[in-house]
Amino acid sequence: MFLVSAFAKKPKTQEAKEGSCVVFEAETEKSEAKVKWQCNSKDIASSNKYAITAAGNKHSLTIKDITMEDANVYAVIAGGSKVKFELRVASKPDAHPPDTRQDLTGLFTEKPQCGEVTVGENITFVAKVNADSLLKKPSVKWFKGKWMDLASKCGKHLQLKETYDRNTKVYTFEMQIVAAKPNFAGGYRCEVSSKDKFDSCNFDLAVHGDSTDGKDDSGELDFSALLKKRSIKPAHMNTDPDVDVWDILSHAPPSEFEKIAFQYGITDLRGMLKRLKKMKKEEKKSEAFLKKLDPAYQVLKGHKIKLGVEVANEDVEVKWLKNGQEIQKSGRYIFESVGNMRYLTINHCSLADDAAYTCVIGEEKCTTELFVKEPPVTIVKNLEDQMVMKGERVELECEVSEEGANVKWEKDGVELTRDESLKYRFKKDGCKHVLIINEATKEDGGHYKVKTNGGESVAELLVQEKELEIYQSIADLTVKAKDQAVFKCEVSDENVKGTWYKNGVEVKPNARTNISHIGRIHKLTIDEVKPEDEGDYTFVPDGYAFNLSAKLNFLEVKIDFVPRQDPPKIHLDCMGRTSDSTIIVVAGNKLRLDVPITGDPSPTVIWTKGEKSNRGPDIPHQTRPKVITEGDGRVHVESTKGHCIFTIEGAERQDEGIYSVVVRNPAGEDTADISVKVVDVPDPPQAPKILSVGEDSCIVQWEPPLFNGGDPIIGYVVERKKLRSYRWMRLNFDPYPETTFEARRMIEGMAYEMRVYAVNNIGMSHHSPASQPFVPVAPTSEPIGLHVEDISDTSITLKWRAPERIGAAKLEGYGVEYCKEGTDEWIPANQGLTERSSMTIKNLTTGDKLLFRVRAYNMAGPSSPAVLAQPVTIREIMQRPKIWLPRNLRQTLIKKVGETVNIMIPFQGKPRPKVTWSKDGEPLEPSIASVRNSDFDSILFIRKTERKHSGQYDLTVQIENVEDTAKVMLQIVDLPGPPEVLKIVDVWGFNVALEWKQPKDNGNCEISGYTVQKADKKTMEWFTVHDHYRRTHCVASDLIMGNEYIFRVFSINLVGLSLEPLTTKDSVFIQKSGINYKSPAYREHDFSEAPKFTHPLVNRSIIAGYNATLSCAVRGIPKPKVTWYKNKMDISNEAKYRMLSKQGILTLEIRKPCPFDGGVYMCKAVNDKGEDVVECKLEVRRKFLPQLVHY
Repeated sequence: MFLVSAFAKKPKTQEAKEGSCVVFEAETEKSEAKVKWQCNSKDIASSNKYAITAAGNKHSLTIKDITMEDANVYAVIAGGSKVKFELRVASKPDAHPPDTRQDLTGLFTEKPQCGEVTVGENITFVAKVNADSLLKKPSVKWFKGKWMDLASKCGKHLQLKETYDRNTKVYTFEMQIVAAKPNFAGGYRCEVSSKDKFDSCNFDLAVHGDSTDGKDDSGELDFSALLKKRSIKPAHMNTDPDVDVWDILSHAPPSEFEKIAFQYGITDLRGMLKRLKKMKKEEKKSEAFLKKLDPAYQVLKGHKIKLGVEVANEDVEVKWLKNGQEIQKSGRYIFESVGNMRYLTINHCSLADDAAYTCVIGEEKCTTELFVKEPPVTIVKNLEDQMVMKGERVELECEVSEEGANVKWEKDGVELTRDESLKYRFKKDGCKHVLIINEATKEDGGHYKVKTNGGESVAELLVQEKELEIYQSIADLTVKAKDQAVFKCEVSDENVKGTWYKNGVEVKPNARTNISHIGRIHKLTIDEVKPEDEGDYTFVPDGYAFNLSAKLNFLEVKIDFVPRQDPPKIHLDCMGRTSDSTIIVVAGNKLRLDVPITGDPSPTVIWTKGEKSNRGPDIPHQTRPKVITEGDGRVHVESTKGHCIFTIEGAERQDEGIYSVVVRNPAGEDTADISVKVVDVPDPPQAPKILSVGEDSCIVQWEPPLFNGGDPIIGYVVERKKLRSYRWMRLNFDPYPETTFEARRMIEGMAYEMRVYAVNNIGMSHHSPASQPFVPVAPTSEPIGLHVEDISDTSITLKWRAPERIGAAKLEGYGVEYCKEGTDEWIPANQGLTERSSMTIKNLTTGDKLLFRVRAYNMAGPSSPAVLAQPVTIREIMQRPKIWLPRNLRQTLIKKVGETVNIMIPFQGKPRPKVTWSKDGEPLEPSIASVRNSDFDSILFIRKTERKHSGQYDLTVQIENVEDTAKVMLQIVDLPGPPEVLKIVDVWGFNVALEWKQPKDNGNCEISGYTVQKADKKTMEWFTVHDHYRRTHCVASDLIMGNEYIFRVFSINLVGLSLEPLTTKDSVFIQKSGINYKSPAYREHDFSEAPKFTHPLVNRSIIAGYNATLSCAVRGIPKPKVTWYKNKMDISNEAKYRMLSKQGILTLEIRKPCPFDGGVYMCKAVNDKGEDVVECKLEVRRKFLPQLVHY
């Protein structure tokens, strides 16, 4: 019979650290159940130490400020149920953090330490690299997390510094975090590389305290935006430096992994979970490995990496596994064994090499994770500048080097995200990435930037208000009664509607009035014009604050009684009552002149055209007028009763001129002149010229067009485009009246072209030819480090370094100028520019005090000058003679015969010292060596050396009575001669003793050894017996009996073998002799071994009535005798037990045990060498059936 538990969820034993708090939770089956908490069987009440809460059926106990005394047994009681649990307290770590430095192997001499910092304070991490054994300066990279390179995050929160100590040859690299923030905490990595060497080190940063302002910017090192956005309450943010994230992850459910990663700043969650899965709770000290693999390595795709371990046994063999599969040696995988070090080198790493690698020695192994980093994504096709009208759709498109790559979009430095209004949409199609803006507004204008991890591209977007352009305005009309009047205009937008007004009153369509809108053309047609139709007509486009106006003049025909003979008369009242009227018509439009005429009988009408009136009004016409006839041509006339009509269809520029109409009848004639002026858009301007460029601007100039279209030029429109683009961008929308324009907001280093349109009242011309391509650049900064290198009575040598900022344009050279003190007239030191960073200025006047300055020039012009701080007096400075003997010449210089000798020795001294050479105390003869001297050094040159060139060479540098000397020892070496007097000293068995004397000619250097060879007289093939043998006697062994041998010896020195050997005069015959073989005696090995249990007995708990077995394993030679005991009593003869033994596996079978069979069982193994014992406890539980409790 048993009781049903009152708890649905029971509290569990927990472990906590000193100073922290812990919460135990319990959940009852019934919400009204009363719960009581106990500690060591004593009731607990709420206090400063304990907090007890209850909400429904959920109950909790919180223990605050845990100390070692809180490590007790606790219990929770509800009804008749009592549940016990424990609190285990771990001691608080020392105030000083443990030494986390890794073994100083690889390139580091000092690795960065794990550190702690309070919010708002600074901390510096230091790494040191010894460059004594490096061929190239090491490069260092700092990372946060797995891939976040901190070089691009330098700013107000992060500073990187590098120093070099020439005495110790140690590079010091520092990373300083300024004004730390809580989100700076996490894992960091420092990588150092030099040519084919690489090393890395991981370290952690813990930040204590919370930021005071939750709205504060997250700083330069905030990478939390890369994780999934979640709302984390500040109260839950754990900044305790003692928190063990590994322990939290190991006890947390998988659904909480992402939340923990965000809370504790874990950026490489995938790699951390992999290693967590393989990590053992208790890692035993390795016996096979002295140094294991690091937890993780990284390498760029296509590069190579070297994994290394240090083993305890120098002769042990290791196996390398990749994801559990053994790696076979190949061209990409190279195994190396150097002493106790074992290396695995992976060449040309690919993404397939991103795996777990294991080094195995016997039963032990160590594992690491290799992460292969892909190369940076570059931008193949850049963004294009665009200009759109308000409300239009915008698509900014670029193309990257890899499909599926991630890019980041920015507008004026602010990152763009997909918002709820769908204003910005991001489209990805293979390598193409598109930013889409629906219905662009004025606020959308600016610079847009797309970024990858390998590059960026910038484009400018201009958004303009829609402006309605008038292609054709309405014109004044003069019509007669019953005629038709048509007002017509054409605008740029075919969707624009409008309203017609007469004298301010809206015109409504009726039987005589028709209003039409077809495309961009608006018409008002009035049929059968009446006098009341005369007035001012206006067209107003909807939504625009301007209108088009014209006047309708009604021509009233008066009928007067005239005599039958009436002379002809031309009535030009509608033209302003002047015979010299000028009519202006726009090119391409229709001109229709309806001239009323009278006369009886009806007069004949003749239209003529004279020359163009472009010479002024006072110059008479000289050309014969051209008669215009009736017909259907483009220019034609019509005659009707009372009217003559002159029409030009599609007026052109050549139609301009003075037209004369002559009417004649028998009663007389009348003449009138009408001046017609055809106006058109102007001709395009000439190609613009770029006068100057700046960092983001340029000044462009152009000439006015040759023909202004008959109407004054009111301004110009300027456009620009990138050189490799096809899209032109307009820079001004209102006509610009000048012919010099400053274009701004360009990208430095990008090539551009410019073109210009001319604008008059008629319209805009065609565009001009494009300008020559140009690049906006800024002048460089001033040169740095200007100083005087040398000075004499008439010359000075200046040196400087290149400017810190050169910009996008190439540096063209430097200009050097000087002026006398007290004047401001700067004189160029030479014609043109110099590309060198030094210059010697000659022909100066001794004693002058001069100022010098240097300016750097590029495409944008000269930079700010670098000026010497003080004037320089042109006067030579006395300097004692001093020879700077190179280090390699301070010891004997050894050369082979026939080689070239080129010795250069620098010296100093002013004025120029006298230089002399001597050999072995005698003046140097020109036949021995050539000498070339300069102001700063002397060169001794021997084209082809001989033995006679050996000796001591002395260099003397002298100024008046002061001198300095240096000596150089030159040794010319050659091949040695052969040895002397080679003879056979003794012969025994298979051995021959040889002896010889040193050669007479040692080649001018020490004999380093001899090569001894032998040859069988039958074959005369020579074989080496001794090589580089240093003595003058030796023994040739292992000769073959029955063969006859001769011997020869070569001399060896620094140059090589002597040309000729010395050969023995006599030969040696190896006699045959009897052979008696006696086999060696061997002592038999003793394989006996005392018994030892290799697998012990294990404590067990079994149920009565079911057979049970106890097993163990033992080894020993000879085979041990095995005895089983229960409670130290021998049970070998008991029928209840059955003992089995097979291949060293011992099994005790207990048949249907009962509770009395429980106890301590022991197995004992004995042989001649000793004994061993193993034991275990066996618990036998009773069988019982659960019974229901009735209430």
